[in-house]
Amino acid sequence: MSYLSSLELKVPPIIVLLLTASLMLLSSEVTEPLSFDVPATQGLGWFFAIGGLIVIGRGVQVFRHHQTTVDPRVPDASSHLVVSDIYGYTRNPMYLGMALCLVGWAFYLCNLIALGLVFVFMAYITQFQIIPEERFLGRKFGQCYTDYAGKVGRWVGKKNS
Repeated sequence: MSYLSSLELKVPPIIVLLLTASLMLLSSEVTEPLSFDVPATQGLGWFFAIGGLIVIGRGVQVFRHHQTTVDPRVPDASSHLVVSDIYGYTRNPMYLGMALCLVGWAFYLCNLIALGLVFVFMAYITQFQIIPEERFLGRKFGQCYTDYAGKVGRWVGKKNS
């Protein structure tokens, strides 16, 4: 087992979110020349952050309705493959919502490096959280998961059939 694969499903996504947000704040302070001041960026920041919280909340609400776990560190506790509601548009609404919150934070900070760190967050979450979850869900739910993954995007969007 490589060092990198040992990170799979280990660090709670909320910790990754908070660390990324902290790095974004720090980067905005040390890279002042890369800051921008466009009218309405603060409002745009709030728009993305609130939208992200709504997406996260809906994802959690639908999981709870189906009585399945919301703890992403233990995918084997998944009791149902949820494919309806918001899960018909994104396979990972909670991670998408976190990314949207970070986009909002980047706009609030008005900094390009901070905005770039959103993509670092997405890459980390994809590699160490989403892909391991997908492997497990594929094993547990078989063809049902394969069909679902073929129809709904990892981050967002329906796929053409």
